[in-house]
Amino acid sequence: MSQKKHIKDYTGPAAGWGALKSVTKSWLGSENGFRNLRAMLKTNQNSGFDCPGCAWGESPENDMVKFCENGAKAVNWEATGRLVDPDFFAKYSVSELAKQTDYWLEYQGRLTHPMRYDAATDHYVETSWDEAFALTASHLRGLDSPDQADFYTSGRASNEAAFLYQLFVRAFGTNNFPDCSNMCHEASGIGMADTIGVGKGTVVFEDLALADAIFVIGQNPGTNHPRMLEPLREAVKRGAQVVCFNPLKERGLERFQHPQHPLEMLGNDSEPTSTAYFRPALGGDMAVMRGIAKFLLAWEREAQQKGEPPVFDHDFIKAHTTGLEQYLAEVDATRWEHIVEQSGLSRSEIELAARMYRRAERVVMCWAMGLTQHRHSVPTIQEVVNLQLLRGNIGKPGAGLSPVRGHSNVQGDRTMGINEQPPESLLNALEARFNVKVPRGHGHNVVQAIKAMEEKRTKVFIGLGGNFAQATPDTPRTHRALGNCELTVQISTKLNRSHLVTGREALILPCLGRTEVDMQSTGPQGVTVEDTFSMVHLSHGQLSPCSLQLRSEPAIIAGIARATLGRHPIDWEWAVADYRRIRDLIADTIPGFGHFNEKLDQPGGFYLGNAAAERKWHTPGGKACFTASTLPGQLVNEAVLASGEKPDLILQTLRSHDQYNTTLYGLDDRYRGVFGLREVIFVNEEDIRRLGFEPGEKVDLVSLWEDGQERRVSGFMLVAYDIPPGQAAAYYPETNPLVPLESYGDRTFTPTSKFVAVRLEKARAGNRIPSSPV
Repeated sequence: MSQKKHIKDYTGPAAGWGALKSVTKSWLGSENGFRNLRAMLKTNQNSGFDCPGCAWGESPENDMVKFCENGAKAVNWEATGRLVDPDFFAKYSVSELAKQTDYWLEYQGRLTHPMRYDAATDHYVETSWDEAFALTASHLRGLDSPDQADFYTSGRASNEAAFLYQLFVRAFGTNNFPDCSNMCHEASGIGMADTIGVGKGTVVFEDLALADAIFVIGQNPGTNHPRMLEPLREAVKRGAQVVCFNPLKERGLERFQHPQHPLEMLGNDSEPTSTAYFRPALGGDMAVMRGIAKFLLAWEREAQQKGEPPVFDHDFIKAHTTGLEQYLAEVDATRWEHIVEQSGLSRSEIELAARMYRRAERVVMCWAMGLTQHRHSVPTIQEVVNLQLLRGNIGKPGAGLSPVRGHSNVQGDRTMGINEQPPESLLNALEARFNVKVPRGHGHNVVQAIKAMEEKRTKVFIGLGGNFAQATPDTPRTHRALGNCELTVQISTKLNRSHLVTGREALILPCLGRTEVDMQSTGPQGVTVEDTFSMVHLSHGQLSPCSLQLRSEPAIIAGIARATLGRHPIDWEWAVADYRRIRDLIADTIPGFGHFNEKLDQPGGFYLGNAAAERKWHTPGGKACFTASTLPGQLVNEAVLASGEKPDLILQTLRSHDQYNTTLYGLDDRYRGVFGLREVIFVNEEDIRRLGFEPGEKVDLVSLWEDGQERRVSGFMLVAYDIPPGQAAAYYPETNPLVPLESYGDRTFTPTSKFVAVRLEKARAGNRIPSSPV
């Protein structure tokens, strides 16, 4: 596992031979090589299983290979031959395991048996499923109020698991659903629901092939959604504009070499994936979009004076929108000096982007965490919507809005009702179908759940997948908060940090992976997921489970529900015996899922539909709404300014190329030239020297906040990097301790992980977890 640590410039394209080498390494390293080769060839195929990685949609072509480098890593990481069994837990105490790196923990392999934490010995010991369910139910039934429990969900859970989970929890009596979506696209859902009446993207896969321009904003598909690179490259080849906004020069947004095209590989050819690349300031995207709108408005007025064709789509605006005058007044009132200063781009750069937008008849706007993890993310998303409304770029082929979702079913989980602020329509449907009274008040999101545990108002935490302890902000506080619980339950495939941050009592409940056959009493089962384009796919695991003790996520939820509620409001065992029964219940209560089972018979799944894509606006006024928001006066939070310090740098957290969310497949970041290391910080070389350091020197990072708490991570190597002055970037979850729990987006509670004010100090010796395994 250990390897040489070094920094080396990467000059090649995205994917290519490097991807093939990486896939081969992960395949051989799984210790299940021949079995996993078959599994990889069934990834994203009809009658196969949906990739457990990202939520990118499927190309309509029937290619033999439909996985990317990171998809192959996800499959091999899950389908490893290494096992974490009762003997492993007998060998290592929890305290000993807590000293290991996150990479080492997951590298140990798949969890095989239900385990209970024994505080007296500081070891996990084997328990039975019935005992685990009984212990969980005893704690839940012993609460003074159902609101004293929090039920977390990872975006990997299937639609069937998510639906049963929300039904159980609401029948139990709470809407406490902290969810991974709280930490990513919450601003997208809120911003779009306000303006177009639906919180999902309006684009389908085929629109990418019809667009005249694709704007990729605050997103790094080369690492996070590698299969997106092919349609971007194809767009450039056919003459469309691919316009990128990202402070870092990401290799996937520059050049791409398709590892499945032999001639391209043999000739070592690669193709560009963008036609223009702009590098705004962190948090400056709203100002960029406002600047584009300001140019469009000037050109529209000029066209009116000259009697030329209009720039705005007036027919669309008149028929489908409200609020234009107020919005244009706000555009007029926004000074160019403010736009240029906040955007980090020159006026001429913004003009170039505006001209590219104007020339395109059909524009797709794509974005990800670079837009959503800021304090002002909701108005930023709404500014993107404003821009699209001006030109009628919603509800026509080749155009629309595309928030690119992360984990494979994070969008589907929300569709199924994993929502701490559920719509009344869902609650009404549940009460009518199941004859059960469900809670109406808002529950806890992630930030509120951590605070509730911190204040000992939450006594039970159940995590359906994920790695809550590491994925969340203010990591030491989160760990202490989890430690205040009476019971923590983790439903997981592999060992991770959350298993070592226990309540007074703790359970590990091992579940099947997406790659494994799910056998219930009526036969093998399939589960469904929803991708970023609102396509619903059926997924059938292909591999024998790594342990006979594993249970599926729906079966585990049903077991807890039966032990807690009996056969109320449904016979849980009956539902889990055949997942078609669960899908019938979904069809009865969730819009768009009528005849659910029948729709799944068609290859490739089915499209849920999107009202806004049909220009049906589910807003209070029945039309799409322009939003007149003022640009932030200053991006640095008032709480930072109140600390009395000026930050040395503004930091964004990001993934390496060898990870997916908190899962670390390895210690390399090939495209950024980092090998065997994770405690690094990317900084402009002039900033490194301005602050009195040298490249390669070790520093501590201290975030600035007014509450007086020290938030520090130690021993990070300074890497001189092509990044705009004043900015920095470093990997999460290692830098999550720097993000204050109170620093979140307005209306979203999403941590501001893309805008963290930091001070650099010389490294304190011996004060960090090493990158290499212990």
